Amino acid sequence: MKYNKLVRDKIPEYIQRKGHKPEYHIADEPEYWDKLKEKLLEEVQEFNDDESLAEFADVLEVLDAIRRYKKFDQQEIERIKNEKAQERGIFQKRIILEES
Repeated sequence: MKYNKLVRDKIPEYIQRKGHKPEYHIADEPEYWDKLKEKLLEEVQEFNDDESLAEFADVLEVLDAIRRYKKFDQQEIERIKNEKAQERGIFQKRIILEES
């Protein structure tokens, strides 16, 4: 079966344990970045289809990988998130803007 998609680090070992021989390569920087973005969209779609805790965790895992790749500081992310929450609020009151 052909995939050409980013997978978790231990997937080749898992496939080998199942008696198969995986074909894979290590992505260079541009390919890795492209595949991370593709993986994010894939995982968000999977969460959209199955709103489970496991699918939510997969979305967070990809976001963590993006954060590490882009070298985004977790404390800086939290600072910006909190700043936006103070200025604009969060998504708790279920407000749907119809027109402005």
